[in-house]
Amino acid sequence: MASSIRLTPETEQRLNFLSSQTGRTKDFYLRETIERGIEDLEDYYLAADVICRAIH
Repeated sequence: MASSIRLTPETEQRLNFLSSQTGRTKDFYLRETIERGIEDLEDYYLAADVICRAIH
């Protein structure tokens, strides 16, 4: 599934630098960032939802 995001100029510059220095694609690093971060986001938001429902 294709998706698109807008990055700040600073983030884009950092991503470009990382990509050029390592020889990996920007797509590689974006996928890595999402895959590593999604678990933390799920834990946080799903737990917050459970707590909110328990309170109400």
